Amino acid sequence: MEEYAVKSKVVSHKELIVWQKAMDLVEKIYFLTKDYPKNEQYGLTSQMRRAAVAIPTNITEGYHRNHLKEYIQFLYIAKSSASELETLLELTHRLKFNIHAQFEKDTTDLLTENLKMLTSLIKSLKLKFK
Repeated sequence: MEEYAVKSKVVSHKELIVWQKAMDLVEKIYFLTKDYPKNEQYGLTSQMRRAAVAIPTNITEGYHRNHLKEYIQFLYIAKSSASELETLLELTHRLKFNIHAQFEKDTTDLLTENLKMLTSLIKSLKLKFK
């Protein structure tokens, strides 16, 4: 498998805007879920936080792989976690758990932006793989 030269432009995964925004999203999810019902601590709260944390961690892990194909695979995993989080946010909205309506909208907007960025990054890297 061919090693890729993407890293020559970006020295650290922390320079990736998609990673930075994913970290912002984790913070927002932790804030949003802190007031969820106590009986959801090991349910939706835990699942939402896990899904949110999985986004930047998979971006990081993929970035540090030695092959482009593996990097793309980890980005797909990050995107899957973001999609899972999207569904969980919608569920908590329907259950009326979110008492911070504007903050919920901002979080959803950031999640949508993150999904779009992951899709674009995957497409861009796939072009390099061909």
